[in-house]
Amino acid sequence: MTKYFEVTKRDGAARLGRLILQGNIPTPLILKSGEENPIIYAGSLWERENLSPEDMKPDKLVILPYKSMPLHARAETVKEIIESGKEASRVWEHWDGPIGRIVHPAYPDISIADLYAIGAARQLENNPRVLRDIIIHIKNSTSPDTALYAPALATPENISLLIYLGIDVIDDILPTIRAYNNIYMMPDAEHLFSDLSQLPCMCSVCNCTSVDTMKKMDARTRGALIASHNCNKLEEEKRISIQHIRDGSLREYVEGKCRSSPWLSALLRLVDQEHSYLETRTPTFRRNTMYTNTSESLNRVEITRFADRVKNRYHAQDSDILLLLPCSARKPYSISNSHQMFSRSIGKYKRALNEVIITSPLGIVPRELELVYPAAHYDTPVTGHWDLEEYSWVTACLTDYLKKTDYKYIIAHVNGAYRDICESASEALNLEIIYSTEGSVTSTQSFSKLKSIVQHIVEENANPLRKPADITRIMMRSIADYQFGRGAGELLVPENAIIKAPFPKHQVFVDQKKLADLNPRTGEIIPSIEGARRLRQLGTYQVLIDDFLPGGTLLAPGVLSADTEIRPSDQVIIIGEKVIGVGRALMSGEEMVLSSRGVAVDLRDVKGI
Repeated sequence: MTKYFEVTKRDGAARLGRLILQGNIPTPLILKSGEENPIIYAGSLWERENLSPEDMKPDKLVILPYKSMPLHARAETVKEIIESGKEASRVWEHWDGPIGRIVHPAYPDISIADLYAIGAARQLENNPRVLRDIIIHIKNSTSPDTALYAPALATPENISLLIYLGIDVIDDILPTIRAYNNIYMMPDAEHLFSDLSQLPCMCSVCNCTSVDTMKKMDARTRGALIASHNCNKLEEEKRISIQHIRDGSLREYVEGKCRSSPWLSALLRLVDQEHSYLETRTPTFRRNTMYTNTSESLNRVEITRFADRVKNRYHAQDSDILLLLPCSARKPYSISNSHQMFSRSIGKYKRALNEVIITSPLGIVPRELELVYPAAHYDTPVTGHWDLEEYSWVTACLTDYLKKTDYKYIIAHVNGAYRDICESASEALNLEIIYSTEGSVTSTQSFSKLKSIVQHIVEENANPLRKPADITRIMMRSIADYQFGRGAGELLVPENAIIKAPFPKHQVFVDQKKLADLNPRTGEIIPSIEGARRLRQLGTYQVLIDDFLPGGTLLAPGVLSADTEIRPSDQVIIIGEKVIGVGRALMSGEEMVLSSRGVAVDLRDVKGI
């Protein structure tokens, strides 16, 4: 834990924060070559002379002296050398200011610090696996309110991905070095300056000169101008990344950026493989659109988390009949033209069956969860072609759903790739599926066939038709289970619950007491204090606090314990000795417990027990 760094905004592992020295210094931070910076090195233990605590100003964060070593040195050698230098660093034991420590990938020993710098970071360019491993190791082994620094690694091309992975501090060393080697940097590429016929930039440097003029300059003068340009591009990309963090869209930006370099694409894919690292830090609910434009989008936390919760938390309502439908471009699906036509063609018999929408990249979306983020918030390129990875993922999601249900009749109103997916699932499970399309899914013949099949099955088996109020209750229960875990729906939306307000702004009342609202922008349930009292017995998404009455926010130091399932943006229940409250989490449950600074929960209401 540290008193010198605080996170103020999160987007997955990416963070906006501030170094608290003499004044607040915002992060992500770029340390500037040749300028006075708030973070300084005390020196190298390979040298005889280093800075001492007496040399330091109180407004500086000091990276302690260290014996630097190459990336691929043997682990036992690195360990021996690092251990040999610890005695020389004892002079800093009584320094009461902020300190940083360097962590070498070959021997990632973690000691208490306020900032951690990656050792041999310069050699991690084009080495994505080692870079991923050391970032995750440091982040998982240290307090969440400590800063992470990647020296001599950032470029305009990779800075957004570094920030996305959780790097808080970078520098302009690499752009400056490359400038004096005649390398002209842009956000998506690097160019040998001698190959340029014009300056493809309008920054303050490039706008005041020309290629021909710069080529006539001596190497030192030209290098200085290129360095200024390269650093301008680095700063520009940092600012763009900050805005994407504020908008909750850094992932989309990174997916596009990483396409410019194989090693950056590899780094993103490798980090996605370490699912828990990003999952624990990624919000459950957002308001903005999630764009899934690349193959990497299939591995996004929001997508895999949704599929996992449908598999493990969603419970299909009792019915003998399942109707499988294709997705639509408009969300939520039920307001799209195609799905309204499906509904009209079936008529009242719709109330006797369950509906599941087949879609890429989410896999399957039960009708009851169509409002829940990201089901109503994603947009994806529609070409009519499904690649093998998409096909396999969606087929697996459908197969898992059908495996845990027991439908007597499965009707698929699909064609093209959707039908291929249904056929693969039915073959894998040896299930019979009835197909109701004749050509297009919206043709007159298809609608007539769909109505005929559904009507025949419902009337022949005398399947009961649910009441509209019951369908709404089922939807609200399903969302509650998805959000808080199995059993939450029965607690929050009991049989005697009355649902008020039209779709999608439903409110749940019992005995004239409001238990919850449905947020139409995110599809999440917002419990009231009365709703929280009922959910308390479930034991999930709870934050325990000491004996005090919190105000508008709950700070992390006031948290005694928190459910490890809590993610940023989750609705949580605050429980103290004498109070109960409700609010929105701003950090994960684990981070609430481990952090010494920052707002843990934005409180909505607090009352005495």
